[in-house]
Amino acid sequence: MDRNSIIGLVLIAAIMIGYSIYTSPSKEELEAIKRKQDSIALVNQAAREAAEREIAESAKFLEKQSAGIDSIIANAGDSINADSLNAVLLQNQFGAFANAAKGELKYYTIENDRLIAKISNKGGRIVSVILKDYKTYSGQPVELFHEDSSSFSINFYAGNKAITTKDLFFEAINNDIKISGSDSAIFTMRLKAAEDKYLDFIYSIKGDDYMLGYSIEAKGLQDIIASNTTDFNLNWTLKAPRQEKGIENERNASTIYFKYAEDEVDYLSETKDEKKTFDARIKWVAFKQQFFSTIIIAEEAFDKYNADIETKTNENSIKYVKEFTTNLSIPYKHNGFEKFDMRFYFGPNHYQTLKSYGLDLHQIVPLGWGIFGWVNKFLVIPVFNWLNQFNLNFGIIILILTIIIKLILFPLTYKSYLSMAKMRLLKPDLDEINKKYEKEDPLKKQQAIMNLYKRAGVSPFGGCLPMLLQMPILIAMFRFFPASIELRGESFLWADDLSTYDSILDLPFTIPFYGDHVSLFTLLMTASTILYTRMNSQFSASPEMAQMKWMMYLMPIIFLGVFNNYSAGLSYYYFLANMITFGQQYMMKRFVDDKKLHAQIEENKKKPLIEKKSSFQKRLEEAAKRRGKM
Repeated sequence: MDRNSIIGLVLIAAIMIGYSIYTSPSKEELEAIKRKQDSIALVNQAAREAAEREIAESAKFLEKQSAGIDSIIANAGDSINADSLNAVLLQNQFGAFANAAKGELKYYTIENDRLIAKISNKGGRIVSVILKDYKTYSGQPVELFHEDSSSFSINFYAGNKAITTKDLFFEAINNDIKISGSDSAIFTMRLKAAEDKYLDFIYSIKGDDYMLGYSIEAKGLQDIIASNTTDFNLNWTLKAPRQEKGIENERNASTIYFKYAEDEVDYLSETKDEKKTFDARIKWVAFKQQFFSTIIIAEEAFDKYNADIETKTNENSIKYVKEFTTNLSIPYKHNGFEKFDMRFYFGPNHYQTLKSYGLDLHQIVPLGWGIFGWVNKFLVIPVFNWLNQFNLNFGIIILILTIIIKLILFPLTYKSYLSMAKMRLLKPDLDEINKKYEKEDPLKKQQAIMNLYKRAGVSPFGGCLPMLLQMPILIAMFRFFPASIELRGESFLWADDLSTYDSILDLPFTIPFYGDHVSLFTLLMTASTILYTRMNSQFSASPEMAQMKWMMYLMPIIFLGVFNNYSAGLSYYYFLANMITFGQQYMMKRFVDDKKLHAQIEENKKKPLIEKKSSFQKRLEEAAKRRGKM
């Protein structure tokens, strides 16, 4: 350290010491702080003493109440018993609905060709839904939710009593229902306040449908429900059980979707917990998992009053994917009879099925935004569904789909190949320019290179633009395969389920960023991508491409970690696309004569260069000339 450094450190230390002395509180300030702390302590002590007195008084009151009840029972003898006392307590808690507070737990089922819904008389709610046509990754029936991990309740005030329907026993008006085909049926659960005063939950079912009708009817309750009540609160919470082999992918594809009554569909974050309070009326709310959804739909709309949704995630759980909660507002107008119609959708996230209901439910299938979604909707899905009609193995369907897409893209691939071939033939000329202008202004070298391209009739972006035009399809497929329920449970070669990862080796440990298994389709895709990158780098003569070569080789390695836990169908598609591209390039290499192409380039060089320059290009050239003179 030199003298200046030592002086600087001493000055800094002096400034810090002086600042601390300057800002330290005075004796008067310290006394004021102490008085303030003493005052706060006195206030806290007074608050504690007041709370203790209140608790003591409450205890005395309860003791007197208990003594009074014991005295009544002792004096009344056999005229009053524990059942009567219990009735009084229930009356105090539930008011007009006290008789519904006790009962025997019973279950009923409504069943059609698609699902089995189990209904409990306690709460009158659906406590379980099983989809008949689907199995979990472990071979068990797909149960969207079950009783001990879900809650459904309609909440309101009867006088000054808070009524929660999940705590009360309903009366079943019907017996179990099982229908099929075009049949339909209605099942009613009734919560009675009196014979002519009740709340009905009415479920309607059709023989071949994932949709259940659900209506709430209030009859004769206008004098029982609190006069200031303007709405019922619908509270629904469920923990979504794990259905798929890859729980992380399933978790990252699970969230809550919703649609505003007069607006578009929106959703909460898939990767983090989130809560949203609604500021407008809501048409429907969907608890969406990777391949299945539970949706509640209003025929009109839910009010925005006290309405919200929330997702929670327990990362340590391997049984449940996420916890979903919604609070919805049902309008109530104190009429003698009121009805609010809704529907439940319990079923798969199948694009065509959801779209058939005409409620924008199909937007919960994540096909991508903008042009990526259009590619899936108007190209990939129609072709995929058309091929599916022939009852082919889905591995074969993906192969045919890949061939069709590559044939559609072939003109762009051919144009890209020609551009790279021309660039390769121009490499000696480019090397000569680089050598000639090695010590000159880089702008002059760039101008010389651009003049060479113009004279030869070659565009340096000719190979890039066709590739960019193919990107929407590549990205669209990245969205399509993980969201395609058609692939779920479909096997091909060593993959037992094309919708999730394939594994040829389960590791006894977890490799960071890779996983605990080895996906062969991902390895094949990575190897073919590296070979494809090597082939393209040999064709390219661009210095910029040479500088980016290391990044081009790095990307497949990154994809190896990402795709190892992704859909096997997606890795299989990318592998097939690479292999078909190899075949196309081999054929183009055989049919494209480099000698004729080189002769054409040389002929172009001899032609006078005629070009129309835009005003912007002219200004650039003038600026370059002025810079050259300077």
